Amino acid sequence: MKGLLMVSGLERDSRALSETEAEIYVASVCFKTGPPGAVGVEIERIVHDPSDLRRPVPVAEVRAATAGAGRKLPGGGVITYEPGGQLELSSACGADLPSVIDAVRADLSVIDGTFEDAGLSFSGVALDPVRPPVRTLDHPRYAAMEAHFDRTGPAGRTMMCSTASLQVCLDAGLPGSGTGSAVQRWQRLHRLAPVLVALFANSPFQQGAPSGWQSTRQAVWLNTDPSRTSPVPDSDDPPVAWARYALDASVLCIPAPRGSWEAPRGLTMRGWLRGHGPRPVTREDLDYHLSTLFPFIRPRGFLEIRVIDAQAGSTWEAAAAITTALVEDERAADIAAEACTPVTALPDPMTVAARDGLADPVLAQAGLACAEAALDSLERLKADADTRFRVESFVEDYTARGRSPADQRIDDWRRTGRFSGPLQRKETIR
Repeated sequence: MKGLLMVSGLERDSRALSETEAEIYVASVCFKTGPPGAVGVEIERIVHDPSDLRRPVPVAEVRAATAGAGRKLPGGGVITYEPGGQLELSSACGADLPSVIDAVRADLSVIDGTFEDAGLSFSGVALDPVRPPVRTLDHPRYAAMEAHFDRTGPAGRTMMCSTASLQVCLDAGLPGSGTGSAVQRWQRLHRLAPVLVALFANSPFQQGAPSGWQSTRQAVWLNTDPSRTSPVPDSDDPPVAWARYALDASVLCIPAPRGSWEAPRGLTMRGWLRGHGPRPVTREDLDYHLSTLFPFIRPRGFLEIRVIDAQAGSTWEAAAAITTALVEDERAADIAAEACTPVTALPDPMTVAARDGLADPVLAQAGLACAEAALDSLERLKADADTRFRVESFVEDYTARGRSPADQRIDDWRRTGRFSGPLQRKETIR
């Protein structure tokens, strides 16, 4: 989230680190406690040529399409590109939910217009339903990532090149362990994560057919290098748990001034710190390593929620508002914490959520309680009428019926034979 502290933006330090120094450093920089309130979102979108959904749209073509947006978006967001040609909009950091939604609306309006002018459009789902995963971004980081993931199967390449998510970024929380603390928010978010997967599942297709999963995107992530995508172990001391997780993760790549960035097979950051890598570890190396870790909730000074499928059209707004409300509003957060307790008793809640969505009765009950609590909180969060309308519509159309957006995508496919739902569609704010 642009505007909040990002580990990769810290001052460079080329001094060699010890294992103890590395653990202390990671624990100290990744949870920045203080009064919460700031909000950011990162919206990824899969790009299509609407005249031929099977044609790859390489990064160079996507980059050319965004040229019409100018050097600065009106809401202050930043555009970047994923390895398979996906576009990502990272919002400016907003002081609260209404300000970030206003900013992203303005940015997306410009982006949508430039893509329409370029003859391109955005998919309505979170995993490419028809094209194979092909990397079109030529950078040593992504070449090394591809090589690393390919050793264990196709999931990593699919994750890189064919998926899109909505990430919501919130402040870590207050010091201590009481109400609104970073410890409480961290623990509650991990219990909420399966409910968010089920509520917003929107990727039911793969390789030209229904996959059997509501969130195939999340299923792909669950099968990608668990040392960097599994949840951080539950703990009463999240900074220490995160530091240990980070050091035990495999090293994905080692930046080099020239040549390959591939890391030795089996090398973990802890092993590198103990002298098993190509050279001593610097703080810059450690910062870079942190940027290659992708757990369900990632601490980056703030908390980055990474489990939500990309949404069609303006549904991102309902997803961002509901997620923010369930953390930022004290009353809604308490209701969500109670509602999510039965979910923890499910066998592998994230797998159940990704596969079954709200068809699972435990997730359906928890999802409805959470969505209604979020809806009730929107006036307290000063959300405008349009945001409230979109959340109301989402709850009525999906959650109250025990459905997720994936169910609508399947219905559309059965009726029309189209996989991706409505592509880039002009929507009027009420």
